[in-house]
Amino acid sequence: MSTPPLTGITVVSLEQAVAAPFATRQLADLGARVVKIERPDGGDFARHYDTAVHGTSSYFAWLNRGKESLTLDVKSAAGRAILAELLDTADVFVQNLGPGAAGRLGLDAEALAQRHPRVIPCSVTGWGSTGPWAHRKAYDLLVQCEAGLLSVTGTPEEMVKAGISVADIAAGMYAYSGILTALLRRATTGEVTPVEVSLFEALAEWMGAPAYYAACSGRTPARTGARHATIAPYGPYAVADGTVLLAVQNDREWQRLCADVLGDAALADDPRFATTSARVAHRDELDAIISARLRTLTGEAATALLDGAGIANAGIRDVAELADHPVLAERKRWHDVAVPGGTMQALRPPVDLAGIEPVMAAVPALGEHTETILRELGHGDRIADLRAGNVV
Repeated sequence: MSTPPLTGITVVSLEQAVAAPFATRQLADLGARVVKIERPDGGDFARHYDTAVHGTSSYFAWLNRGKESLTLDVKSAAGRAILAELLDTADVFVQNLGPGAAGRLGLDAEALAQRHPRVIPCSVTGWGSTGPWAHRKAYDLLVQCEAGLLSVTGTPEEMVKAGISVADIAAGMYAYSGILTALLRRATTGEVTPVEVSLFEALAEWMGAPAYYAACSGRTPARTGARHATIAPYGPYAVADGTVLLAVQNDREWQRLCADVLGDAALADDPRFATTSARVAHRDELDAIISARLRTLTGEAATALLDGAGIANAGIRDVAELADHPVLAERKRWHDVAVPGGTMQALRPPVDLAGIEPVMAAVPALGEHTETILRELGHGDRIADLRAGNVV
């Protein structure tokens, strides 16, 4: 196997919660050394969201494998001096501190350019580092609300949030790709390019289709539960022993559904259903026709019929069933990862690089690597004093 592509890259991250840790975990999976700086009095607060994974939170176990945990009080002069030494040898500095905190600590992009000109700074903010909301805190659900996600998610009667931290994940993905782009630019031109991502703007980008639909049509997409707001038929239908979700993306698939599944080829040309827009406008009538047919079939029979007609379909699984999904099992996507107190099954990264295995190293205990890192920096004889002073 080849050497991981980010071997030799050092990332120092003053991070917490989800967005920044998601970005840096992906860098660690590619071989980067990621030094995660945590508060001595409890560390990243995401460690304590729950205790599901041998006493560690499910969030922390998901987001922090392969990192080194260094406890450090960066508000103290001694802590800032140690951080400066780390940055002297780093390639990337990532932070998602509260509004204005990086500037107060001298860790904003401008200050880093003066003191550590080779370091690529990456800032993950809530609403952007400038603008009218730069001073406001941001959490995932607040961003979902402001980005309009709740307005298109749920049923006609009730808005619901996404079931995962979608704003944090979006920002983490853009931070990750932005850092890779900045590393490539530094390697090819020698220029250091600061990276900034906000949760709000990341999720606003993901809201592109409904936003453009609303802006250009004058209509906000309806909340339609598990059905697609602007494509039909696309949603769940009851079968004799459960539920099957089917999706028709174009008129050719619609014609096949009518002829091969519904047994009525002429239905494809019915003016109520002949186009996607017409099918959406007459969704209730359409759903009644499809439901009447599928309710006579078992899930297995319905799936076989839909597969035979080339109609995309899926079962509806819960999260627990995901662990046993045949695609993940047969493609060997699960790997053991050590966590404090035991091991867990973790999914390998979804991007496969031929001939390269992801690192997927252990999830660190709080401060697990503090002494090792301090000794590397030449502070072995100061460790006891630093601990006594609550610097580490």
